[in-house]
Amino acid sequence: MIVAFRRHTLLPLDDCLYALQPSIPHLTRSALHRCLQRHGISRLPDVEGDKPKRRQFKRYPIGFFHIDIAEVQTAEGKLYLFVAIDRTSKFAVT
Repeated sequence: MIVAFRRHTLLPLDDCLYALQPSIPHLTRSALHRCLQRHGISRLPDVEGDKPKRRQFKRYPIGFFHIDIAEVQTAEGKLYLFVAIDRTSKFAVT
């Protein structure tokens, strides 16, 4: 029953545990995990489109800065935060 439920729903371990405990009251998290491991389905399959593709950062010449301004609300009122980041060394100045 556990294996069929996991294959059908593809729920994480804790969600499977909470869903199955009313029908199998003595089921523990470790027993559920061991059962799923024994049947080779303890890890959920990777679903395509889950994570965005990772891209390389564009290379910049030395001395290229990214500058940004942010408005910060404080008890005293508005403050402005100026940030400059050197793209090559990742050094930030505020």
